[in-house]
Amino acid sequence: MTLRSFRHAAVPLLALAMLPSLANAQASAVVVTERTAPPPAWAAAPFLPLWDGAPPGGGFRPAPVPPKDPVTFLRNIDKPGLRRFTPTHPNGASVLVIPGGAYTFLSIGNEGLDIAGRLTALGYTVYVLVYRLPGEGWTNRADVPLQDAQRGLRMVRAAAIKDGLDPHKVAVLGFSAGGHLAATLETDFGQTVYPPRDSTDRIDARPDAAALIYPVIAAAAPFTHALSAEKLLGMAADAAAVARRSPAEHVTATTPPTFLLHTMDDDAVVPDNSLMMMAALRRAGRPVEAHFVAEGGHGFGVGPAALPVGAWVPMLDRWLQRIFAQKERPAG
Repeated sequence: MTLRSFRHAAVPLLALAMLPSLANAQASAVVVTERTAPPPAWAAAPFLPLWDGAPPGGGFRPAPVPPKDPVTFLRNIDKPGLRRFTPTHPNGASVLVIPGGAYTFLSIGNEGLDIAGRLTALGYTVYVLVYRLPGEGWTNRADVPLQDAQRGLRMVRAAAIKDGLDPHKVAVLGFSAGGHLAATLETDFGQTVYPPRDSTDRIDARPDAAALIYPVIAAAAPFTHALSAEKLLGMAADAAAVARRSPAEHVTATTPPTFLLHTMDDDAVVPDNSLMMMAALRRAGRPVEAHFVAEGGHGFGVGPAALPVGAWVPMLDRWLQRIFAQKERPAG
């Protein structure tokens, strides 16, 4: 299997019971290797640690890295944080970008650097979230990504206040499994998943808008991405654990306006995921804009210019401008 096919392939839903043996086979085939440096643009972006000291919980266990892993796949993350990308002409709005990678790695190239470049050119101040991966030994694995996402959103809002940007123009943008985390943040921003540490944790973690790009939404068959669900919840998750991390079931009147994008030929994370989220938002009477296009597959990032899906970033920009102009506040 090539790296590209591994990146975009879904584990068959009926093969969940085989995952332990698959994992053992993969583990025996990889070794820890010394990796070259990440792309210069990534290394040059200021890094803001999320936590003063150790992150919540413990139990981190570094795992072997596949020898041919691209440098844009991040694993073994024990020091989560934000990479900041600053526009030449800020428009007052900030975006927390959450890369995907099946909760197995973070794809910081197509779903980090590329989108940061596009958004900063439009005036957005961008923070790419480097979050912990739940399958790397952490205690309370299903809460670990949300811990980092809540803390990251709070830090972005605090930075907006400090830098003279608008703290009520803060969006979250997530891809694939990062879309699942963004959807979890927009629905469970108020869920207590770590003890407050400082004044930053008193800041509202609710995004003012959310954009979900080919997101994983379902945490159970038949529509989930099996590898993402297994990494987040483990192999023996009960119905309550699955429901707790099924964001479409948590949409309420406080869920922020949401932008959805999916291709109909995505066979890794099927478009039914975005359809589920759109239906839940409509039932709750929440603003939603959804785009379903014929071609593009999965993991296209900013999208190929030759296909209609390559026009989504300008569409998102226009949508965000409209949402932020409305200055909506949470209901209730």
